[in-house]
Amino acid sequence: MGEREHEREHVRVAVVGSGFGGLGAAVRLRREGVTDFVVLERASSVGGTWRDNSYPGCACDVPSHLYSFSFAPNADWPRTFSGQEHIRAYLEHVTDVFRLRPHIRFDSEVKRMTWNAERLCWDIETSSGSLSADVVVSATGPLSDPKVPDIPGLDSFPGKVFHSARWDHDYDLRGKRVAMVGTGASAIQIVPAVQPDVSRLTLFQRTPPWVMPRVDRAISDAERWLHRQLPFTSQLRRGLLWGIRELQVQAFTKRPNELGFVEQLARRNMARAIKDPALRAKLTPDYRIGCKRILLSSDYYPALAQPNVDVVASGLAEIRGSTLVAADGSEAEVDAIVFGTGFHVTDMPIADRVVGADGRTLAETWKGGMEALRGASAAGFPNWMTIIGPNTGLGNSSMILMIESQLNYLADFVRQVDVLGGRVALDARPDAVRAWNHRVQERMKRTVWNTGGCTSWYLDASGRNTTIWPGTTAEFRRATRRVDLAEYDVLQAPAAARTAGKAEKKAGVDA
Repeated sequence: MGEREHEREHVRVAVVGSGFGGLGAAVRLRREGVTDFVVLERASSVGGTWRDNSYPGCACDVPSHLYSFSFAPNADWPRTFSGQEHIRAYLEHVTDVFRLRPHIRFDSEVKRMTWNAERLCWDIETSSGSLSADVVVSATGPLSDPKVPDIPGLDSFPGKVFHSARWDHDYDLRGKRVAMVGTGASAIQIVPAVQPDVSRLTLFQRTPPWVMPRVDRAISDAERWLHRQLPFTSQLRRGLLWGIRELQVQAFTKRPNELGFVEQLARRNMARAIKDPALRAKLTPDYRIGCKRILLSSDYYPALAQPNVDVVASGLAEIRGSTLVAADGSEAEVDAIVFGTGFHVTDMPIADRVVGADGRTLAETWKGGMEALRGASAAGFPNWMTIIGPNTGLGNSSMILMIESQLNYLADFVRQVDVLGGRVALDARPDAVRAWNHRVQERMKRTVWNTGGCTSWYLDASGRNTTIWPGTTAEFRRATRRVDLAEYDVLQAPAAARTAGKAEKKAGVDA
């Protein structure tokens, strides 16, 4: 058994997922001189959430020049806000330019990752085989596993059912009676995209969102030419977009009452398109703007005002055959149900598959709420780092900025392990994790996400905000610039395992 274990393939780093986080980690590892790594991807292509979400109207609500890697600028974005197909093409381009394909294992879903305390490595079981790794970088992302509510009668619904992130392109919605369940970022893009084609669209709205206009336009040939010829102009554009969003953070985190002015703008935006007072009342939120993500759309409200659209200001409660029944008792006959009900964010499914040093899964460890040192390291899970971990999300800017900060932390983590030499591992100290999490949660108390009077997907089952970062992206970058070894326990392998490790390395060199 022991010998067979040592025969299994071993890599320095295993990255899980090939979205922005996983591809970014792969590029950063290469830049650090680490080439002995694999990227494990459960699907057959890269792209993560931008591969999975291909619903009609799918686009980003962060400007294109900010929603891209700083080390891989794209002068050819066609629009100020890019569509899904352009972002996916960009990620394919990054994969090719940085020659990442030889490192990627497609159709390799991670089934189990178990910490091997004897050999100080992770034993990984995937759908395509087994391997072990010194370090694991989990980049599965919070928007990877769709959440469908458990609605009584759903199993016996005779029509078509799918989630926005698993869109069935073979099913033609034209002329159908369609129910859209949910009013999040996906729903407000789907509604205007399908409304002209369906015979009737019924929107089940548990909570109305605040919606601001999306000032989208085509980027001219002249602008693109300028960005290609003078790259600093693209950097300047990115810097301006970043700076504006950094200035907005204070209102979200420290002075939520200042958002009242933005609320007035949102009300005016609604009033321009929604003339019916009764419909306007249904669509007006009763919480402070910013408590849930502010959504951007210039065609959502106009679509809701069309005669073939019904807005049910209540959640879906039950399904009886083809009849959908809302919590307020209203009914609708439909042919298809589209769920825009979000993802498993505060209960990441990958956590059930990671077994730490004490034999417990990450899900069990996080039962009382997710927490990780600097959003990356969980206590009891040595040499395991997560990209877009607890409290690294943003309410108003680009997640790529946060990902790149975490890549800085990853790079220094690998350096520190190298400097320590031999077969060692770093395990976040429980007191360091608690101290970091306490600081984050103390800062969270004043934010609009906690005081705005809403229930959002940022909050976990116990009402704690384990999703959002309560500060600027610059603050987070400073906090993740270096690994502080005082926040970690340094683990060393038993002598026998160290000897086996050396033999393993020598065998690799001889081969």
